[in-house]
Amino acid sequence: MNQLLLERSTGGIGPNVFARLQTTQLLNSFGPAPGFRFDGGERVNKVQHDRIGSEALGTEGTSSIWAHQAGVNALALDRFDGRILVSGGLDGSLKIWDLEQCGNPSKPHTFTPATTVRRSDKTHKFGITHISFYPFDAAAFLSTSYDHSLKLWATERASLSASFSLGSKVYTHAISPIASHVLVACGTQHPAVRLVDLRSGSNVQSLAGHAGAVLATSWSPRHEYVLATGSADGTVRIWDIRRAGGVIGMLDQEDSLGLYHNGLLDSNGKVRIRASAKAHSAPVNGLTWTDDGAYIVSAGHDRRIRVWDAALGSNTLASFGPGIRNSHLASVTMFTSPAGLTHPGKELLFLPNETEILVLDLHDGHMVTKLRSIGGAPRNNKNRISSIAWRGSGGGGSSSGVAMGGSNMAGAIFSAHFDGQIRAWTPRMEGGDSADEDESESEVSEDKAKKRKALDDVFKGLMGKKITFT
Repeated sequence: MNQLLLERSTGGIGPNVFARLQTTQLLNSFGPAPGFRFDGGERVNKVQHDRIGSEALGTEGTSSIWAHQAGVNALALDRFDGRILVSGGLDGSLKIWDLEQCGNPSKPHTFTPATTVRRSDKTHKFGITHISFYPFDAAAFLSTSYDHSLKLWATERASLSASFSLGSKVYTHAISPIASHVLVACGTQHPAVRLVDLRSGSNVQSLAGHAGAVLATSWSPRHEYVLATGSADGTVRIWDIRRAGGVIGMLDQEDSLGLYHNGLLDSNGKVRIRASAKAHSAPVNGLTWTDDGAYIVSAGHDRRIRVWDAALGSNTLASFGPGIRNSHLASVTMFTSPAGLTHPGKELLFLPNETEILVLDLHDGHMVTKLRSIGGAPRNNKNRISSIAWRGSGGGGSSSGVAMGGSNMAGAIFSAHFDGQIRAWTPRMEGGDSADEDESESEVSEDKAKKRKALDDVFKGLMGKKITFT
């Protein structure tokens, strides 16, 4: 660190390079932050305690604190100030948390919800499946549920602004970060992608082509009318919603060359689609783009992560190894490190993997680190991660947050768990670990000194006594 500061002060490295070196170091140092807890105000009574059992309640000393007692199924964090976190429970409730409640991030803090929206006939009736903020400010957010509805909410008052019935179970939704058309793409149990216009309040279009439920949707951060969708039929389709036919391409796991080189793109720009093309050999339930729109990342039940060149449509053949676990009929909320935080070609992928979060190199697939809870939390379905959210600020357009963290924290990831907890993960600041180590070492040395003194006293007491044999 001192060497970097010297080189920066002498002009050896520029400000952008220096900043990227620091943020890269922070990205590689994330670890659990058990001092941050989320208390939704729900308490268990003795009957519930006996029914649930102590094993389910006794993780990490949080037996009486839950964010959502029924389980947390969705998270969203605003990318503008990195302040407002919205969580959705399996019981259909929504809670809004102000992350700036914590004045000193170096000390433990228990967050309490600023507002709670409880389950009712006018709100959501069943579990929340996905939450996202309005793309242009944090004043509104969207939620979908197993109750077949998409709802628009005013953040400050937590009041319902609009509701849309989609007629089938909704797994996920997405709204473009750059477009002015404010169309929400919804993935449902029905094989057609539903587009909802927030301005007109109607289902304006259906994109037909998939042969199974749509489990993943993601808009391009570069082209406002381009949408990627993943389905239970194993396909990933790329759509231009302005075209009559809609679909402009399908990702093929066997294609490592791209549309032009394999003859699927002619000189006139017309694309020929291979009908048998599949991105995965099992349902696709995860899709995301890098902030610059250069790559698409897909996840499937075949336990594979694939990275695609968005311009060519080719499989980059990045290998992430055999440790990927993905088998649930739910959307996977993975994300890549925001543009500008790492050097080009060194982006990281953050992936929920059952009870842990994997931090992976996006381009060669090697594992940077695994994020696991402290305290030996049980590795079962009750502790499974259902959603993760990145805390960044200064976001806008295609950026998911150019600055790490918010005004009171140097970066964070929040994870939603089926055991009812929201857990925090923060980067380890330089100097923090050494200070902790020095403190722990001094405590150990003091303990050793006390034990040595006690033994010396016993020895001297024995040697000082006169022993008489009879």
